[in-house]
Amino acid sequence: MAQSLENRLVVAISSRALFDLEEGHRIFVEQGLEAYARYQIEHEDVVLTPGVAYPLVQKLLRLNADTEQKRVEVILLSHNSADTGLRVFNSIQHHGLDISLAAFTNGASPWRYVEPFSADLFLSAEPADVVKALDAGYAAAAIVPSRAATREDGELRIAFDGDAVLFSDEAERVYQERGLAAFAESEKAQAREPLSGGPFKNFLAALQRIQAEYPVDRSPIRTALVTARSAPAHERVIRTLRAWKIRIDEALFLGGLPKGEFLKTFGADIFFDDQKGHVEAAAGYVATGHVLHGVSNRRA
Repeated sequence: MAQSLENRLVVAISSRALFDLEEGHRIFVEQGLEAYARYQIEHEDVVLTPGVAYPLVQKLLRLNADTEQKRVEVILLSHNSADTGLRVFNSIQHHGLDISLAAFTNGASPWRYVEPFSADLFLSAEPADVVKALDAGYAAAAIVPSRAATREDGELRIAFDGDAVLFSDEAERVYQERGLAAFAESEKAQAREPLSGGPFKNFLAALQRIQAEYPVDRSPIRTALVTARSAPAHERVIRTLRAWKIRIDEALFLGGLPKGEFLKTFGADIFFDDQKGHVEAAAGYVATGHVLHGVSNRRA
């Protein structure tokens, strides 16, 4: 029977982001594809333990619990072959995750299937795949290792950096090229001119479409902007979100303060940031995705 993913929040995720596959990955790096394939087949009945993004996926799928029509579809995109990927699907079934769609590419980059699956977000443990997806215009992040504790309540909480994530990197370029004073002056002068959208604008909009189905005080999703901006550079951000008609539940203007404790207090299930230093620091507090986009990730 024909199906459609229209009107669903579609999240594509790699097997290494969903489950702990580091031992198999180590064997692949050290011994090659044949040894890796043999290892996975020999262990295909051994259930994989949850990876960094597993709690996020659980909460995303819970958004389908109170509706007949799915709001969320999670799709597996994997470098595995269908043969070696059997262990992944066995683990999905063991953990009771409602994931039935997948692309196994046998070593080829699976990011190419982000477009035909109409994915709003792609999460991967492979930075090269993330870069290609971002360059093609899709929201994508590289999941970084984290042992941060996860919240058990059902509310899904997602936090975003601003420049080069929700917004374009146009203001960040001014800061890096001309310094903080020039950045502040430029943002003050352009306070009423909305910023261009960044790679995660459409993903935030997709989250808000689900939020709009609930009263504000009963939404199962809560979002936050956690940015190094401070006054007077705050005004342009607020007016930009207003112009987009996109609601953000909490906005933290930190003026360069470390973000980790604030993210922990917010209770983020995941935080997206473009700057490596911020990502590494935040990963000690919450699950974190590195958005390899913009001037801070400029490649030679």
